[in-house]
Amino acid sequence: MNLLLLTPDDFVSDSLVKLQGRQLQHVLSVHQAKEGDTLRVGLVNSLMGEGIITALSTDAMEMDVTLTEQPPAALPLTVLLALPRPKMLKRSLQHLTALGVKRIVLMNSYRVEKSFWQSPWLSEEKVHEQLVLGLEQARDTVLPEVIQEKRFKPFVEDRLPGMVAGKRGMVAHPVGGISCPHQVSDEVVLAIGPEGGFIPYEVEKLEEAGFERIHLGSRILRVETAVTAITSKLYD
Repeated sequence: MNLLLLTPDDFVSDSLVKLQGRQLQHVLSVHQAKEGDTLRVGLVNSLMGEGIITALSTDAMEMDVTLTEQPPAALPLTVLLALPRPKMLKRSLQHLTALGVKRIVLMNSYRVEKSFWQSPWLSEEKVHEQLVLGLEQARDTVLPEVIQEKRFKPFVEDRLPGMVAGKRGMVAHPVGGISCPHQVSDEVVLAIGPEGGFIPYEVEKLEEAGFERIHLGSRILRVETAVTAITSKLYD
């Protein structure tokens, strides 16, 4: 945890916050902080700054916070992610958030198992937990928007064209296409398929919506690895 992410409910006055639970335990066990220490803090969807610990016990911590800094710039990137299995979903949401992606679309695909859409990890609360972990890792405060699209064809035909308008659409696919571009200046909408990749029909539908095929070579990567590798190459 490189940042204590605060919510308005944590404030007991204009500059005084009180924390308990997971954040308190992390400060005690990992930071091993004491009264008078200064920690990095940020208000969700707002500014960042520093907090001075004014009171600390095993039950609660109080901090006097000053918020003056803007969060880091977001990546000009929307990621369409074929819904991965729950364990991989958690890691992918954290990675994307830490990288600065602010719009994530979890979409259906032929190779996405129907049971994945019933996972409790898709609940608003569970998704929020993973986004917070990503923000804490990267020292960011702005929560990404996460959209769930459970039907491939209606999404690609009806809603995706508006989402990609004025942007550069790319679909990661190991067959055909060009090598992943490096240091692009465009705003990108990137589609990443499930384990085994998008089926040919799905790639064709994405191409009809204005997407171009890109690849990272002949290696078949795990979803979270591909997410990190492509994102880093596009905007490194």
